[in-house]
Amino acid sequence: MSHLNGQKMYGKIIRVTLSKHQTVQLPREGLDDQGLTKDFGNSPLHRFKKPGSKNFQNIFPPSATLHLSNIPPSVAEEDLRTLFANTGGTVKAFKFFQDHKMALLQMSTVEEAIQALIDLHNYNLGENHHLRVSFSKSTI
Repeated sequence: MSHLNGQKMYGKIIRVTLSKHQTVQLPREGLDDQGLTKDFGNSPLHRFKKPGSKNFQNIFPPSATLHLSNIPPSVAEEDLRTLFANTGGTVKAFKFFQDHKMALLQMSTVEEAIQALIDLHNYNLGENHHLRVSFSKSTI
């Protein structure tokens, strides 16, 4: 959470702080809260569910370089470059890992990388593969 504090999104600096509340009270069944409260604990978008898991060790601050995984064999570099360029940014560099199931992709700015992660994490690439996107500690 602290990694997002001070980052730029949609042209504005975001501020993230801990809540003074220890828990979030979810609305009782049948009560309308206008969608203001939602539990994302079991969402497929929640990448870091289990503390201590391998994924949990791969949380890094936002950077222009993204780590992509769960890439099916039929998806080519150009497919991924086009997909990420369509988020409104510029892809500066790309590198497949040896097995082509993972890759590093560098956007022009951290803000572009944040937007691409928001737009494309869990993106359906077909063949029962949903793209996993996270910030990388490595560079290209």
